[in-house]
Amino acid sequence: MRQAVKSIDIEIIAASALFIWVTGSFAQSNQCSVSSGETLNPVIELYTSEGCSSCPPADKWASSLKGSRAVVQAFHVGYWDYIGWVDRFAAPAYTNRQRDVAAKNNLRSIYTPQAVFNGKDWPSWGALPAGTEASRASILLRQSGPDQFEASVTPVSAAAQWSAYWTVTEHGHNSKVLSGENKGEYLKHDFVVRQLVQAGQYKTNRAVDDADGLKAQKLSFRSIAATPGHPRQINLVVFDDKTGKPLQAVSLQCST
Repeated sequence: MRQAVKSIDIEIIAASALFIWVTGSFAQSNQCSVSSGETLNPVIELYTSEGCSSCPPADKWASSLKGSRAVVQAFHVGYWDYIGWVDRFAAPAYTNRQRDVAAKNNLRSIYTPQAVFNGKDWPSWGALPAGTEASRASILLRQSGPDQFEASVTPVSAAAQWSAYWTVTEHGHNSKVLSGENKGEYLKHDFVVRQLVQAGQYKTNRAVDDADGLKAQKLSFRSIAATPGHPRQINLVVFDDKTGKPLQAVSLQCST
């Protein structure tokens, strides 16, 4: 019995050493991070559904935004599932977000496809609007471990009350639709939202030891596991509580 305990102790010590080595190696090798600039990165939200016959062109348009500096998020909603096809990417939380966006835009109802540009309903979606808008917050986002991320957010205005949310988006999803309005269609999706997590509400405080600056707020996030074969982005959107307008947003794509 004593010998068995001794063996177990050796195994625990070995496992602990391996854990420390792995996490230490990750910290040394992982340099995946992104910081925001002086201009606002546009935030595009697309509300779409595989059960909506008018949505495929909007999905294709969203895919065309790859390579732009916009933070693009395709939220799939499930309120068309009753027609005959269940959208496997839909979640009630995404519909709730669309309802909140509609309320802030004084819309009487929600619809698909709906594009939202920087918090505003954008029925004439297409080319990204020209021009630049000054950022109202600074964000530094980095990967701190496997599926773990942390950010430092510093709003520009000391009077600002703000909120934030995280999303995980993935590229390269496909569906062969067997029923409903899109029966027989082979749909391709990018920027598919797979996870949405609210990061809380905050009020900016001036740093005690920095008369010229504002105190940064630290945020942390643990994502779902990556889906093999589907490149993903970790997105953080910081926005004005009252209007829903983004103060700044960033998108991070890491190899691990």
